This record gives sequence, structure tokens and C-alpha cells, in this order.
Amino acid sequence: MEKREFKDKVFSELAKVSIALGNPKRLEIIDLLAQGERTVEKIAIETSTSIANTSKHLQVLKAGNLVEVKRNKNYIIYKLSNYKVAQIWSLLRDFGTERIAEVDKVVRDFREGKPALESLTIDELIQRLETNEVVLIDVRPEEEYKSGHIAKAISIPIGQLASRLQELPKNQEIIAYCRGPFCVFADDAAEFLIKHNFNAKRLKEGYPDWKLKGLPIEV
Repeated sequence: MEKREFKDKVFSELAKVSIALGNPKRLEIIDLLAQGERTVEKIAIETSTSIANTSKHLQVLKAGNLVEVKRNKNYIIYKLSNYKVAQIWSLLRDFGTERIAEVDKVVRDFREGKPALESLTIDELIQRLETNEVVLIDVRPEEEYKSGHIAKAISIPIGQLASRLQELPKNQEIIAYCRGPFCVFADDAAEFLIKHNFNAKRLKEGYPDWKLKGLPIEV
């Protein structure tokens, strides 16, 4: 094989990954699957996409070796093919947030008019957990919590928060986390708790970011 042919072939194959990533819905699917495996139907509901279009997106991701398929009786279930897929998404997300002004503007515009919520980084959360200063709540759907969650976190899905306030202490800081920087469950939870006189903050990152750092998780 000549040098030119070698380069053309290897870059063409690598380009399949970037092609698979080059769609907003497919990025959202990767962000979703970083929480845990899902059926096509559930992915379609979460991303507000038809099942037909969701299947097409999943096939492109599969062709790029970003997702894998397994069967469970009559269901076809998709999951990320490798933890490195979550790393790729995390790097892309952080690069976009830091370097693309429009991304930062969209986030700021979305939060404009909302209470200014204090947030913690993962490193700050680790320090607080070590001294038992906080109560950590996972406000994602329960099935995501069961797939994997930060060690010591309590599952209180955002839809159950109002009916479970009595489970939370008012003499400790409450930290809410969800899927990641673009997930608003933690924002909503912290805002709701503050209105009910709790000392609450949100975690800037999400469960996948915690897991990628190799920090303690429970399943």
C-alpha cells in the first residue's frame, strides 16, 4: 500500500466517527446513553423524535462504532460501545462551552430570569462528602439511578421532590445533581428547595463526569 492510499483510507475510516457526531440529535442520544442503556422507544421519547428517525440516528451511531446493540427478549437495547465515547462527548461539550460564544449565550439566555443558583464542581463536592457536610440527591429518573449513581447519593427524581421534602434535613446543605451541564433537573431541584427554605446548590457536572474521573459509584 502506498503512503497516499494508506492516509486516505485511515482518515476516511476515522471520518465516520465525526460524521456520526455531526448531528444535534445524535449528540443528545450519546448524552442520554451516558446515563445508561435504553430501548429505541425510550430514546425517542426522551429526545422528542419519532421512532423511525431515532432508529436512523442509532444506525449512523452504530456505523461509527459509537453505540452497540443487545437483545433482551423482544426488545432491542442500545448502549455506548465504550467509555471513551462518553469521554469524546465530554471533551466536545466542554470545548464548545469554553470556545464557542453562542453556546455560552444560549445557556445564559436560558437561565436569565431564574434565581442565581450556587453551584459546586466535582472537586468541591468530594471535599464536602469527605466531611459529611452535605446530603447528595440524584434527581434523575429512577432507572438512571439504578443503572449507576454517585456513591452515597439518595434517589429523589425531580417529579417526586415535592412529596418527599420531609426526607431532607434543613440543617445540612443539599446538593442536587443530574445528567450533566445541559440537564436542568438539578437547577429545578435546587430552585424548588431554596423556595422551601433549604440550603441547596447544584452540581455543575453530572453522573457521567463523576464516573469518567474514576470516582466511587454504586449500581
